[in-house]
Amino acid sequence: MLSQATGYATTAMGHIAAAGGKPVLVKEIADAADIPPAYLAKIVQALARKGLVSTQRGVGGGVTLVRAPSQISLFDICEALDDPAVEQRCMLGVSACSEERACPCHQFWTSHRSAQQEFLRTTTIADIAAFETRRMWKNESARRTRGDVG
Repeated sequence: MLSQATGYATTAMGHIAAAGGKPVLVKEIADAADIPPAYLAKIVQALARKGLVSTQRGVGGGVTLVRAPSQISLFDICEALDDPAVEQRCMLGVSACSEERACPCHQFWTSHRSAQQEFLRTTTIADIAAFETRRMWKNESARRTRGDVG
């Protein structure tokens, strides 16, 4: 499982990508994704320090992606936020997972960790943006059907 910070970062970057290159305010992202704004601001700062997003203050400012959504993988986000999912830890604790220290879980964990990391490397913010766009469209359609939006 990915950390909460990584999940929030991924969702936020999906919203930014869905904006098509226009800067998006942290507050707008937080409201749309139901993420605490102060926590999201800290995550955005960390992503900016790692070169995944750019921030601009003032009128017309906001957050934009530094690279194309298809060029930013979930693995990149995990690395930027030091997510444990990309560390080479033993399944049983904090030791490094290696052939020299092949615990009873080693064979199982090595193959599963490899599959997880391959998924993270091949899933991009473009995939997340497509999901977020579909989700927002369904929510908007449901509100219109109920008569909540005019």
